Amino acid sequence: MDAAEYCRQIETYLCRKNEGHLIRIVGPVFEQVTGWAEKGVPLAVVFRGVDRYCERYYAKGPRRRPVRIEFCEPDILTLFDDWRRAVGVPNLDAADDDAPRRQDSLPAHLDRVIARLTALRTSGRSERFHAALDDAVRELDRLRATAKSARGEARTAILDRLAALDVTLLETANAELDDASRADLRARAEAEIAPFASRMPSSAKSDAVDAALARLLRDSAGLPSLAVS
Repeated sequence: MDAAEYCRQIETYLCRKNEGHLIRIVGPVFEQVTGWAEKGVPLAVVFRGVDRYCERYYAKGPRRRPVRIEFCEPDILTLFDDWRRAVGVPNLDAADDDAPRRQDSLPAHLDRVIARLTALRTSGRSERFHAALDDAVRELDRLRATAKSARGEARTAILDRLAALDVTLLETANAELDDASRADLRARAEAEIAPFASRMPSSAKSDAVDAALARLLRDSAGLPSLAVS
């Protein structure tokens, strides 16, 4: 995708978020946004960053002005960093991947994912999907009871169980898709990794595509990430 098309798609998405108010990406802002394209920031990540900014903005009360894309950059770049770490693509800015990062406490993480999964139980999905959500919420409730005091092996056991539950929910979501939807998600995952493919060994590229596919599947199903890195 060339830079102009990248900007047009972002304009269209932001226009919808602004209830039809179109703000063109031109001048210095065009240079700013095309810089994201040059870094390989996927459009899906840009859209999530816009969503995150808009959620905070709308929570403050009635809007006073349309959201501009440059306001969303901190959220977009933070999400891009999260995406890059998750799928294992190289950091073209050579930032320190080992820099300490603030994380929620384990009980707070469990509270958040329980709330997200509980909300999903009202969605119009299959009985199998709802049953998987029910099973996950019940087990998360049990884990939540001991998460605050868990240390050492006990905490590791909780983290391992969260990772396993995460895999189970993703497998259930994948089973809900038809072949065409599954193929479309894989094509999108490959497109996300494409800007970095030439810098990656084939095995790393394959792992990155699989990780990007899992994130796209999670987003399409509305699932939170249960696993804690």
